[in-house]
Amino acid sequence: MSTISIIIPVYNEEKTIPTILGKLEQVQWPHNYIAEIVIVDDGSTDGSREIIRNLPPRYITILKDRNEGKGAAIRTGLAKSTGKYVVIQDADLEYGPHDLARMLSHMIDNNLSVLYGSRRRDRPKVHHSGFIFFIGGYILTVITNILFQQHLTDEPTCYKMFQGSLLRSWPLTCKRFEFCPEVTAYAAKNGIQIPEIPIAYFPRTAAEGKKINYKDWFEAVWTLLRIKFL
Repeated sequence: MSTISIIIPVYNEEKTIPTILGKLEQVQWPHNYIAEIVIVDDGSTDGSREIIRNLPPRYITILKDRNEGKGAAIRTGLAKSTGKYVVIQDADLEYGPHDLARMLSHMIDNNLSVLYGSRRRDRPKVHHSGFIFFIGGYILTVITNILFQQHLTDEPTCYKMFQGSLLRSWPLTCKRFEFCPEVTAYAAKNGIQIPEIPIAYFPRTAAEGKKINYKDWFEAVWTLLRIKFL
């Protein structure tokens, strides 16, 4: 059997971890694939660490001593992953894991090395977690398309799926949320025209625990510029 690695960076998500893991356990993976679930706690201060510490051994769990950011947690998980394909799953409930099976099937059937799940394709009225988040993501996508000659509708989507060997070959340095623009830029510089398929999305607000902010938007733009020109 072949494996897909699902990396879950966690920071203070005690309320949603059991639910998201339950949803992942229900996924019917295509082509006889099995899931390797890698959970990285990024120095949580709530009950997340205790939940993760007590998970069954079928999960790969990593407990970091201090909070370094989502990107750093992903890189830590990536180093432990072994799957032929790799995807990131946020620990909240904004994304539905059933879409990952569709994405994997599309990757395999079309022999793709990269595939993004778009929250906007075929769903133009989705305003994400508020108008500011919607506009920020839209502008970032436009900048990405201009810089790298892409045709994306949703660059900041969490659901980015890669061939594992390709993703592990890139010199990632991300610490916070710049993982997304960093891998997009490297994919484009490798000559990949990144395809998308529609996915479901259930946005939450900052009050509900959303952690990204306007500073991360500027960091994302800088990451795109840095990889493009430097």
